[in-house]
Amino acid sequence: MDTMAAIKQTFFQECEEQLTELEDGLLAIEREEGDLETINAVFRAVHSIKGGAGAFGLDDLVRFAHTFETTLDGMRSGKLGISPQIVKLMLRSADILADLVRISRDGGEMDGARVSLMSEELARAGGAEPAPAPAMEAMPVFEPLAMAMDGDGAPVDEFGFAPVQISFDTLIADDEAAGIRETVKVRFTPRAELYAKANDALRLLRELGRLGEMEVACGTSAVPLLGELDPEGAYLTWDIAFTGAVDESAVREIFEFVEFDCDLTIETAIATPVMDETDAAETVQAILAQVAADKVAAETAAPAPAPAPAPAAVVAARPAAPAIPPAVAPTEKPAAANTQQAAQPGATIRVDLDRVDRLIDLVGELVINQSMLAQRVTEAGIARLSDVAVGLDDLEHLTREIQDSVMAIRAQPVRPIFQRMSRVVREVADMTGKSARLVTEGENCEVDKTVIERLADPLTHMIRNAIDHGLEKPEDRLAAGKPEQGTVRMIAAHRSGRVVIEVSDDGAGINRQRVRQIAIDRGIVSEDAQLSDSEIDDLIFAPGFSTADTISDVSGRGVGMDVVRRSIQALGGRITITSRPGLGTTFTLSLPLTLAVLDGMVVTVAGQTLVVPLSAIVETLQPKAPDVHGLGEKARVIGIRGAFIPLIDVGAVLGYRDEEADPLQSVAMMVETENQSQCALMVDGIIGQQQVVIKSLETNYGHVFGVAGATILGDGRVAVILDVDAIVAGSRADAARTDANRKRSAA
Repeated sequence: MDTMAAIKQTFFQECEEQLTELEDGLLAIEREEGDLETINAVFRAVHSIKGGAGAFGLDDLVRFAHTFETTLDGMRSGKLGISPQIVKLMLRSADILADLVRISRDGGEMDGARVSLMSEELARAGGAEPAPAPAMEAMPVFEPLAMAMDGDGAPVDEFGFAPVQISFDTLIADDEAAGIRETVKVRFTPRAELYAKANDALRLLRELGRLGEMEVACGTSAVPLLGELDPEGAYLTWDIAFTGAVDESAVREIFEFVEFDCDLTIETAIATPVMDETDAAETVQAILAQVAADKVAAETAAPAPAPAPAPAAVVAARPAAPAIPPAVAPTEKPAAANTQQAAQPGATIRVDLDRVDRLIDLVGELVINQSMLAQRVTEAGIARLSDVAVGLDDLEHLTREIQDSVMAIRAQPVRPIFQRMSRVVREVADMTGKSARLVTEGENCEVDKTVIERLADPLTHMIRNAIDHGLEKPEDRLAAGKPEQGTVRMIAAHRSGRVVIEVSDDGAGINRQRVRQIAIDRGIVSEDAQLSDSEIDDLIFAPGFSTADTISDVSGRGVGMDVVRRSIQALGGRITITSRPGLGTTFTLSLPLTLAVLDGMVVTVAGQTLVVPLSAIVETLQPKAPDVHGLGEKARVIGIRGAFIPLIDVGAVLGYRDEEADPLQSVAMMVETENQSQCALMVDGIIGQQQVVIKSLETNYGHVFGVAGATILGDGRVAVILDVDAIVAGSRADAARTDANRKRSAA
């Protein structure tokens, strides 16, 4: 990848950050939590995208960003009032800006009519006509670097820009009335970091030029010989003097988004005499003579030349005019500056995701080999207090720390996916004619990147379901004594080594009678079925189930919540529902922090070694005769602290044996299922707790009932990881079939 392609890639990566900041700010304003600094942050985000896009000739993006920025500037200055309609317009504009960034990066065609319509709306909101894209006129600066030639034979620099010339018209500004000129002086020295982030000093100067007429001089004394020139370095200094009244705060705002990547000084206004055309000619001669002298000095200097005084600024060559202080070259070398920046707290680096995945795979192999080594030591009968055993324990702890650290590298906050749901809420609310807002908590909760990527579809379905089926119409909410605007909440938190995400609404709740009747009409349950509230709620996840009366763009086809459950189960997670009539419904997702490793309980069943996820186990116990009771023809329950829970023989459900095992000769593991009900799984014995590396069985073999994945044990054997929810569901299905057969036989 060449240098410009790498810079362009970095630009698009930073665009994602700027778009996130833009949407965060607009949502804060919508919640009436924003202040002037929030509006400034929103403005800077759009301004930064526009500035970088212009450097790569992304004209469509620049044009729309400029219109967007102009309207935001009206909001920032107080000329444009903040209202719900204006905020909604800004959010829709942010969506179009994001689409333009995506198309500029990935290619494709943008709907020009849509962009034009939005530009017109922005212009009308700001009280102006749609502004054209900022012109790419040249600023009056000196460029001493060697120039190449473009296809037409015209000279261009290394970035493809035409060399700029001094414009005498912009150097001379007369104040005929007063005979004097007020100036604000700016000294601007970019650092290498400014260019590395796809910013451009030329564009900053253009923005300054919009504030008023100014005089510019470029200091070149720090430019080394061509053989010593670092193409990624920064050597120029600009001295700018405004010739009219300019607000100093407006100057500082232009440099706000690069203030940490440059050396900047701004002096208060002073009065200088106006020079005539003769003075201007002498000024130019003095500047050219100074540049020539600097060039000769640079060629005769030592290999590591010390910084020489910068060429005098334009106003310095004028008789009786005070000189702008000479530019001072940076005293630190670029390498030292980079080192200093890298040492700052919170510094980050960009790493290819494939490298991180490879590192995680290697750590997984390290965990497997550590388990194998521990197995060999145990089989050899080495005493636990021996040096080998103690060293092995240290290796186990070190391996665990390495694994945790590597997983932390891949962990990401759920903030991006939560922010994506804000757009879904707005779109579905508009489509259904309802008023809704999204409230999020725990956005900094971290989870494995793979989990985040696969959460987008389930959460989208749940948000659409919450607004379409959960929230009432505005008039119905007002009649029920509720606010006209409904609230959808998304909360993320870490609990017991898992990440829990709750999606709730303050709507009418689940109409259980209607849900049950629909399930009966569609043959999902029998008419005489006795169902608890949680079991009725669970019917929402049945394939083909829908409470919508008509099929629309939002719902009605009966595929949404079924997809949600299957997607969450594929992630090794569980989903549960709680609902209160008239108060709302809450969906709770419990997900593993990572799909790479898990802590499991290694057990034996009918001569087979299995792994049960530790997060699903509540407790283990040895059944006693007084606690075990028969129920029906084959079913059994066990009494635990006054409650009776079903006993499930894992070996019989998986087909390892035909006859049920003796509970008194087995070990019972109480587990919690996705609907928060409890069951006891019977296994023959427990080997111990172990951290295992998850390998996908479906990818390498195929789907197997009751199996969530596979792993490699310390002795090299492959063991399957149980899908606890599938085992429990399969046992209940077998019991239902047995009961139905018994009823038919009796009839």
